[in-house]
Amino acid sequence: AAGGSGVLGSKTSQILGNAAANTPLAAAGPNSASVDASSSASLDDDGDSADDDAELFNPHHFVAATDKDVAVLLSGGVDSSVALRLAIEQGYNPHPFYLRIWLEDELSHLNECPWEDDVRVARAVAKQAGVRLNQVSMQKEYHSEVVRYTVDEARQGRTPNPDVMCNSRVKFGMFYELVGRHFERVVTGHYARTRIGPGGEAELHCSPDPVKDQTYFLAHLTQDQISRAMFPVGEFEKHEVRQLAEKYDLPNKNRKDSQGICFLGKLKFDEFLEYHLGKNPGRMVEFETGIQVGSHRGFWFYTLGQRKGLGLSHGPWYVVSKDPAENIVYVSTHYGSIDKPRNSFDVSSLSWISARGAPDWALPGQRFEQPGDGGSGGGGDCVRVKLRHGTTFHVCKSIARAGAEPRLEVEIEGRAHGLAPGQFAVFYEGKRCLGSGVIVTDYGLQKAPKAVTGQSAKQLQAHYF
Repeated sequence: AAGGSGVLGSKTSQILGNAAANTPLAAAGPNSASVDASSSASLDDDGDSADDDAELFNPHHFVAATDKDVAVLLSGGVDSSVALRLAIEQGYNPHPFYLRIWLEDELSHLNECPWEDDVRVARAVAKQAGVRLNQVSMQKEYHSEVVRYTVDEARQGRTPNPDVMCNSRVKFGMFYELVGRHFERVVTGHYARTRIGPGGEAELHCSPDPVKDQTYFLAHLTQDQISRAMFPVGEFEKHEVRQLAEKYDLPNKNRKDSQGICFLGKLKFDEFLEYHLGKNPGRMVEFETGIQVGSHRGFWFYTLGQRKGLGLSHGPWYVVSKDPAENIVYVSTHYGSIDKPRNSFDVSSLSWISARGAPDWALPGQRFEQPGDGGSGGGGDCVRVKLRHGTTFHVCKSIARAGAEPRLEVEIEGRAHGLAPGQFAVFYEGKRCLGSGVIVTDYGLQKAPKAVTGQSAKQLQAHYF
């Protein structure tokens, strides 16, 4: 039952006892799936399943059930495990799923499956909760939707974000398509909140924990995806989730949080890129003089604003521009100069959570000007943008959309570090996440030093001018 002693117990009771107010989206519909808790897979003493084949998901074996049946994406981590238990306390019948999305070929050199422990822990968590863990193999889908995107973006010199695509195309995309006809709601351990707005639409809101908030990674979701998502831990701060794990005495209550990109595990991102793109040695050139100061392994290993791993002395050196056509990486020791404002960029490939589309200020022909006090404290309902996952918001000084082209010209207050083509820019009004776009700012050579114009192509990927 919900509850417990102290402030946490009171908060849990309040949240779970007012589910309609705190997670006010409709429960699952009549086409949900039914899995009998008594059919839980048996586990050996070490937590391994004694009946692996029975755990493989087969949609044809699912039958219609009640509107309280929900799918839970269970990774073996603490957050999704607590989400499973909170769903039970909210009165739902959870059916946990572990997604097989690891990269077998890329990880073959490790001579092990880095996710075996995740599966083992997920089984133990499910067994403790009295439910059966299902496994869904989505490696082919993951490769086509996320790996291919990541490799293609890197090959063109841009900075991809695989986690954003994993959420929109796999966890809330292809998994929805595979399981959606059985469940109308999918529970995950993301730190985010859903609300019903004044117009009756589902809205995505920030978690109360600014460090763990994951709305940046969820901003590419559609209205249909958000309306069917449940984020039980999104109402809590991380330390409270850890307390809940202790309260439930979860088998993984002391497990450390995972770090890095969701699909890589023990594989470093540079190793992933090298597996798919190899190496392509080239020149590392000082931007202001055109003088070669070093060599690089391939431009796709570097992102704008990068300082570490350049192997140059007499710095600090920063990557300030890339020329994929000529395989040149430009560096500079003047990245922080005041004549490099780095406060404007263009955004395309716009995706808005609302089914109504873009907010009024992003409609064709509109120009948005933030009031002079819009940045005071960064709160209120001012329009802000995040350029990467983390606690930093940038107040939008102005946003313009010239003509019908789905492209925004954004100017922010202050300066941003490491603006790079390919990064996602996520827009907010107050705590509400509106949607996202992709930074596309490239520059011609008209602003580049003469030393550069003689050796570079017509276009530079940069945000240094």
